[in-house]
Amino acid sequence: MNFKPIFEKKERPIVIAGPCSAESEDQVMQTAHALKQQDIDLFRAGIWKPRTRPNSFEGVGVIGLKWLRKVKEETGLKVTTEVANAMHVYEAMKYGIDVLWIGARTTVSPFAVQEIADALSGTDIPVLIKNPINPDLKLWIGAIERIYEAGITRIGVIHRGFSSFDDKTFRNTPRWQIAIELMQQFPKLTFICDNSHICGRRDILQPVAQKAMDLNFHGLMTETHPDPDNAWSDAKQQITPAVFKELIDSLVLRKTTSNNEEFLHNIEDLRSQIDLIDNEILDLVGKRMQIADNIGVYKKLNNISILQPKRWSEILSSAVNKGKLRGLSEEFIEKFLKAIHEESINHQEAVMNRMEA
Repeated sequence: MNFKPIFEKKERPIVIAGPCSAESEDQVMQTAHALKQQDIDLFRAGIWKPRTRPNSFEGVGVIGLKWLRKVKEETGLKVTTEVANAMHVYEAMKYGIDVLWIGARTTVSPFAVQEIADALSGTDIPVLIKNPINPDLKLWIGAIERIYEAGITRIGVIHRGFSSFDDKTFRNTPRWQIAIELMQQFPKLTFICDNSHICGRRDILQPVAQKAMDLNFHGLMTETHPDPDNAWSDAKQQITPAVFKELIDSLVLRKTTSNNEEFLHNIEDLRSQIDLIDNEILDLVGKRMQIADNIGVYKKLNNISILQPKRWSEILSSAVNKGKLRGLSEEFIEKFLKAIHEESINHQEAVMNRMEA
């Protein structure tokens, strides 16, 4: 796929800011004029808000599009809003919205994305696609493909994290590796980090924004409001335009490489060391799977089930404690060992099936 950039300008970071929801003309205009002074790239505001439960504030609707058009007229800022169906697309384009975004709750539905794609056919408006609520890379890619097949080439993605019922730090767990994998598959896509929805709270917006810059994201989408504590939606994650300026000014933008000979020499040496260790890890995992094969043989001969929950629980608990002594997080150890455990089960299953055949 031959993607074109959403923004022609510009070195990082691309800056998208504005309120979670358009609440009133005064609120929208006050925020826009404050952000205009910061030379942001795109003013955002939700007009239609898909909410989890009924009777929540679900957006002001079409009247908010008039306010966004006024933002364009008075400030010269480009504007963007979320669309979830064909009607939203038609209304947004009628009012001159510059960029559309598809939200996480819509990305999960191929039917909804296809409806939007059909409505976009024959246009060239840029589209940003948020990751689906759950960590499903194929679903995210599917949404990108549907919009691209409608003839849209200026496509970007927004990483807003993934739902998790037990994450006490983030509203939506970042799972950065999923976005990194998407970058590797589609290096020409524009990648935006929605630090507001990842964090769900304003006190950690800056470190998440910095992490995105460290991972070479192209820009940020951050929710800003003149009176965040009294916002009609997502109050805890919004910040004032003044605080947003401080956040942007604090970011350290890192280069992707350097021509410094000492740096190049040292980094190549360290990477060579990592390559050697990676090979050793793969050798050890391969040997572990050979042992798993042998265990599968003995289990088959003795009619023993593959999964041994007590044994697995003991291995995991012990490994987490040992990992902490080596500076490894519990989250990493669990993910690493669960992947190895799954592969071991697959090996034992294959052995049993071969013996039965």
